[in-house]
Amino acid sequence: MNGNGLEFERPLRELGKKIAELESFQTNKGYDLQEPISRLRDQLHRTAKEIFGSLDPWQKVQVARHLDRPTAADYVDLIFTDFVELHGDRAFRDDRAMICGFAKLDGRPLMIIGQQRGRTTKERLTCNWGMAHPEGYRKALLKMKLAERFRTPIVALIDTAGAYPGIDAEERGQPHAISANLIEMLRIRVPIIAVVIGEGGSGGALAIALGNKLCMLEHSTFSVISPEGCSSILFRTADKRTEAAEALKLTAQDLHRLGIIDEIIPEPLPAAHWDHKGAAERLRESLVRNLDELASYSPEEVVARRRHKYRTIGFYTEQSA
Repeated sequence: MNGNGLEFERPLRELGKKIAELESFQTNKGYDLQEPISRLRDQLHRTAKEIFGSLDPWQKVQVARHLDRPTAADYVDLIFTDFVELHGDRAFRDDRAMICGFAKLDGRPLMIIGQQRGRTTKERLTCNWGMAHPEGYRKALLKMKLAERFRTPIVALIDTAGAYPGIDAEERGQPHAISANLIEMLRIRVPIIAVVIGEGGSGGALAIALGNKLCMLEHSTFSVISPEGCSSILFRTADKRTEAAEALKLTAQDLHRLGIIDEIIPEPLPAAHWDHKGAAERLRESLVRNLDELASYSPEEVVARRRHKYRTIGFYTEQSA
């Protein structure tokens, strides 16, 4: 376990340090310390369950953004085999914020579309912190169309604060690229499973999220705007981000309750950034289960069910004039 940086994780880091010290002492000195180690592990499990079972929305945002949280590339390495990356949008360049390629899951061929944040400073600069330019969204759409041609299901891994808002992105047609993806994803005749693995922000996330199934990892977030952005607009200061996070209803639990997402994928205790392999295994189980369900539908049913899903989101009442 690691868990760098988050203040509310301090008790877990301290317990983990004590366990590591006892294990090292037991190995080096030959003493039997299994009983106190076991007690500390039980305490660590109880503390993790208590802390991560009562996170407020702003704390969930912090977990979703954690530097050690598994990225799309991590999940590709841990879950899929035979990954062959595909590059470019045939118009401008290859956007490293979006990784695409064919892969296999338990022998089943898939197209992977993933937003890649990177982890080190160098990786994040290369990937533009996961904020794709329009060529990234065009690249994703081209690969989804290719998957449709080969009748291959699509898995989209969402992890971005939003589409890149710079002037060069606007000049190259950022709004058009995102809107084109939204239109075309409602027409693609193969199953699409979208999973929010970290932060899902605004149209930048939605542009690859229109799937037959929309799932979220337990401590991920999905919203129209960041809490800081919402606070700046409504309160003229970013200091109200905690209140904004609460109002936005951006947690997986809120969105499942509202009927916007289909499934919450539980994370291993304490959270995905403490156990990459455990998180990957739970994501794999969800993907296999949903792919098995969608495999029974014809192409026409796949499209009809996807459209119906988004047309029935929300609540409304009718009143006569």
